[in-house]
Amino acid sequence: MTSGIYLTWITMALAGGVILIPLFKPPWAKVNLRAFNDMFRRYWLHILLVFSIYFWKDTFDSLDRIFMANTQLEMTGFVYALEGDMVLWVQQFFEAEWLTISLTHFYVSGYLMVVYISIVYFCYFNDRHMADRISLTVFFIYVLSVPFYLFFNVRVTGDHIPAMETLAYDLTPEINDWFERIDPFTNGMPSLHIGIPFGVWLCLVRWDEDNRWMKYRRFIFGYIIVTAFAIVYLGIHWFVDIIGGMFVAAVAIKLTQRYNTAVWAVLDERTLNARLATIVTRPQRVKWWITTRSQRLWKSLRHPSSHVTGWTIIMVFLLTTSVIVWDMTHRDLPVTGVQAPAEAVAADGWLINLDDRGDEGIVLVVVKLATPDELKVIRHPELTLNSSYDVAGNLVVVSNQTELWVQDLSNLAAEPKVIEVNSPSFVKLAETGLGESIVVLVESGNLRGITPEGDSIIMPKPPISAAKVVNIAVDENKLAVIYEDNTTLVRLGQVGVHGFVDFWLNSTAAPEEDATLASWGYVVDIENATVVDLEINGQWLVATVNVTATDRLILLDIETGESRLLADPKYPAHDPSVGFGVVAWASQWHLNPIQPSEQFVDHEIWYFDLSRNLTEHLTEDLIDQRNPQVSEDHIVWQVVEDGKVIATKVHRRDVELQPYSSTALQLATLILIPLVCFHIWKGNREAFEKASTSNSEHSHQSNVSA
Repeated sequence: MTSGIYLTWITMALAGGVILIPLFKPPWAKVNLRAFNDMFRRYWLHILLVFSIYFWKDTFDSLDRIFMANTQLEMTGFVYALEGDMVLWVQQFFEAEWLTISLTHFYVSGYLMVVYISIVYFCYFNDRHMADRISLTVFFIYVLSVPFYLFFNVRVTGDHIPAMETLAYDLTPEINDWFERIDPFTNGMPSLHIGIPFGVWLCLVRWDEDNRWMKYRRFIFGYIIVTAFAIVYLGIHWFVDIIGGMFVAAVAIKLTQRYNTAVWAVLDERTLNARLATIVTRPQRVKWWITTRSQRLWKSLRHPSSHVTGWTIIMVFLLTTSVIVWDMTHRDLPVTGVQAPAEAVAADGWLINLDDRGDEGIVLVVVKLATPDELKVIRHPELTLNSSYDVAGNLVVVSNQTELWVQDLSNLAAEPKVIEVNSPSFVKLAETGLGESIVVLVESGNLRGITPEGDSIIMPKPPISAAKVVNIAVDENKLAVIYEDNTTLVRLGQVGVHGFVDFWLNSTAAPEEDATLASWGYVVDIENATVVDLEINGQWLVATVNVTATDRLILLDIETGESRLLADPKYPAHDPSVGFGVVAWASQWHLNPIQPSEQFVDHEIWYFDLSRNLTEHLTEDLIDQRNPQVSEDHIVWQVVEDGKVIATKVHRRDVELQPYSSTALQLATLILIPLVCFHIWKGNREAFEKASTSNSEHSHQSNVSA
């Protein structure tokens, strides 16, 4: 799905680049349409090298979202400790609506234009000397930035400083949607908006020997100054990010100077076709080339130079880092031994799965989350896939239409306690005010509380005698109940107490958000909103509320009575769960029902960290994932295919390397110790031999002169 505003920005960038060609061309150059055809024929690899960055950026941005969600590896606090509120002062001093609008469009469209014309101009006017160096420099800048984006995450200033606004991101709902799709908001250091143009400017300063590109060099310098102000003013980058951008550009220039000749000796389009023809027509020549190169490689490995050992050290680092990144982004493990999972409940370190085992019938599979490969099975007569059950502490309860079983998970060999019930629609484990376990049932729309021994417990009375319960959530002795008389009102009560306290869930969104839904043919109806799901934990209650057009996620602070939207109000949110400082849910983020994209049709798992006030992706793929549940050390969810649950996955919330990652780190350490030692010795030895040779030649020349 391509955003209309993005198409506008691209059009502006392309048009601007074409219009400016006569202004920036070398003095003697001519402008004609034929040169465009020659440009693509002569420089297609240069263009491909630079624009491959956009492909890799999407890949690494997705990886970074998952890496951040799994590790919380963030350096924003250190940057803020260094800078304080300097960026905020800039924004507050200059803030004006006209400036915000202008700089937002400049920030995106101007950057797109500078990136593409900084390679296209030199290719169009057949300046291979500059095209080689600038395209390679831009590529190196991005390569050098990737480690920062993965391991030195710095959030945008508007996400960290409370009074700072992300002016560009929040200019309009459409712009906000586009930024949320393409930007993880954690790639602040270094700023590519500074790094790439600064690298281009350095290339021109260093290698534009006859000043043919003087006008363009001055233009790029002016662009850098305006961009530096824009990215600070708009609430995106820190001042340190600007320094980081200039730093990677300077390093990229050094790398280009060193490797430019070697790279383009291989990738030069003028000789590449000839080499491809040789592969097809002269296989013996290819065989000879492979043989000689292999012999040369073997010789260099048998007698490695410091250059070879240096690259070997880099490769060890890259391979080890790749293993760790893979581990940190693939931490959700499937629960084994569950043949056909249907529903799941997780709490207090336990996961309970309803499992359809065919001839064996429906059983409960009990999994201790700390050891997910160890399973226990509870067989209850006459269970169905619609049976109600719950788990809390060391107790699990499961019910059919007539009997409720209470089973002690710490002693599965013991017989369960059996209580007569009447077709309960909800079964929940709760506590009395003294911490004693009880079972809360909803039978024929009425609340009923009983102890595991079957004794009755006082429950809150309905607001209207005939009102029926349509939904319920429990946490210890607290009950959150939805009655049919008002399906947007949450009644909060306690076990053993008769009354309720009412909380209204505010599902109202900004008019612009509702207007977007209306443009898709979906009308928001707040008056007839209905709570679909709700969960409660401590002072927090989270619910999804259907407003006809979509399901919205609402977070309620029970202590203050304030509620707020937690996710984008345009897109469906389902299956909320809250606990241990985290809210988790399944979302079809950025799903446009008029133009549904495969990328957004499936549900992804999101979570909100209440202490950090930050939302993170936990999954980002093409797999439909539902029913997330938060426990103390894990988040559990189910994988759905064709409407059926096919697997249950367990994700550890704490950062812990898998054994294979630990082994990789240990091996890398053992390898690097002798390798680094040899590299240092070899480098000094080569320097000594070079100095000795130089002294010998100098002595010889002195003797000849004498």
